[in-house]
Amino acid sequence: MSMGHPSYLVVEGPIGAGKTSLVKRLAQAFGAKPLLERPEENPFLERFYQSREHYALPTQLYFLFQRVRQIQELKQRDMFSTGFVADFLLDKDMLFARTNLADDEWHLYEQVYGQMKLDLPQPDMVIYLQAPVDVLMERVRRRSTSYERMIDREYLQTIADAYTQYFYHYASSPLVIVNATEANFVDSDEDFRMLLDFIRRTRNGRHFFNPPVAA
Repeated sequence: MSMGHPSYLVVEGPIGAGKTSLVKRLAQAFGAKPLLERPEENPFLERFYQSREHYALPTQLYFLFQRVRQIQELKQRDMFSTGFVADFLLDKDMLFARTNLADDEWHLYEQVYGQMKLDLPQPDMVIYLQAPVDVLMERVRRRSTSYERMIDREYLQTIADAYTQYFYHYASSPLVIVNATEANFVDSDEDFRMLLDFIRRTRNGRHFFNPPVAA
């Protein structure tokens, strides 16, 4: 695998980890296309944060249909020929579904997911951004999105723990686990350059990137 021009690179992590901003910079660096989640289009999301029990299933199904539609459009445009960088891993949908859905809803969702999941190649690499939940909460609070500010610490901790468990067992693609607590890959060219160099040097297996903290 060469990371000089990846065909499929994924950045993942819980809410507030900085996925989307990093995807945009990586896509530019690799001359690839960004493939971004569009949570603002989900009509159930704000109601989900107000009442997770009542709106978990429609919220989750909408995201599933949206992502499948995005990937279908991707394949039609043959974006694989130019490469793309995504801020979501389709398999991650099951992580959120198992966390948020009641057992009967989960069984229904699992059937729908099994019917709709597309045959995608495995990513050339997955970059998993980690940060303590207090850091994630502070980043979420700084955002202008009103519904995200309704996220409570307990829920975010549950999601962060689910990510940790998921990637502890993940072995489908090369994995880079990034300590994103102090790093600023958007505003710091040096932080971004160090990560980019690390990605380009990395091949198979599981790796940890812990950027030095500025004095």
